[in-house]
Amino acid sequence: MCEANAYLRTDDGEELVLEAVDRVLPHEEGLLLEDIFGRRKIIKARISELALVEHKIILERV
Repeated sequence: MCEANAYLRTDDGEELVLEAVDRVLPHEEGLLLEDIFGRRKIIKARISELALVEHKIILERV
């Protein structure tokens, strides 16, 4: 499996936003995340880091 979990960087570390993310798309409100089950979440953030070996997408609020 090649999915990754999306995390939002916080003052305390990282907060899980969505598991098993399959797609990350630009959206007028930030980023649209879609998981392998078709669930979608829009978040006002930008990509801070992609840690592909760890299957992590690190986001930061804009």
